[in-house]
Amino acid sequence: MPYEFLEDVATADIAFEAWGSDLEEAFSAASEATLNVMVEEPGAVRPLETREIHLEAEAVDVLLLDLLQELVYYKDAEQLMLRVDDLEVTGGPPFRLDALARGEHLDPERHRPRVDVKAVTLHRFRVEKTDRGWRASVILDI
Repeated sequence: MPYEFLEDVATADIAFEAWGSDLEEAFSAASEATLNVMVEEPGAVRPLETREIHLEAEAVDVLLLDLLQELVYYKDAEQLMLRVDDLEVTGGPPFRLDALARGEHLDPERHRPRVDVKAVTLHRFRVEKTDRGWRASVILDI
């Protein structure tokens, strides 16, 4: 997935940029980056459980914020580490997101937890169209 962590943006939080040729690819990359903040190896998360995610928002940045917050919610409420796939963004505005998230309960031995993500912050949060597609800038409160 196309994302990179940014070292010099936030001292007590974790920042990253994610991108893609379309919104779906950029949102998937941001989801994968968020999971990678929580566990060392996202690829170790097996697709044993599925959650449907259906969201609606007036702006694409709010839609991504809501998606990432949903992943944090499942981590907190059910100890589920989820990878987002089959993601589709339609409409505008309002924008609608429909996705399947697959994963499993956190296993500290296999997943090697990194840090506990508390929330997605609004500080410097943005989703923007570029000449190559879409780019998202995200800071996670840890």
